[in-house]
Amino acid sequence: MIVIHHNPDCGTSRNVLAIIEASGETPVVIEYLKEGWTRPQLLGLFAAAGLTPRSALRETKSPAKELGLLEPDVSDEAIFKAMLEHPVLVNRPIVCSPKGVRLCRPSEAVLDLLETLPPGPFYKEDGELLIDENGQRVG
Repeated sequence: MIVIHHNPDCGTSRNVLAIIEASGETPVVIEYLKEGWTRPQLLGLFAAAGLTPRSALRETKSPAKELGLLEPDVSDEAIFKAMLEHPVLVNRPIVCSPKGVRLCRPSEAVLDLLETLPPGPFYKEDGELLIDENGQRVG
């Protein structure tokens, strides 16, 4: 089973979902901006993916700067608490699969979590070739 913590308004998140679906998987899609995060859930995801609150912080297109979270002396605990209050602060998408948990930025990072690659050719939303006509990863 594959789970994607997804934001449908994010191009990277949409690309990752499309890659997963093209590989033949039907993922569980969690729209975390609607559902929010629980403390145990986010702690578990970060631990499994080897992330810290600072490394998972979405710095652009989020209130991180306005909340003062970009300052170097802000603790991980303060960032984490802010993430629970403002789910948009967590960078996305985070994908969980039997092969591991990863923040999939850039979107091709999800390929390492899949049992089967999508058939090629496969293009990202912006037209970038990700998998060629022979089913091989590009780049």
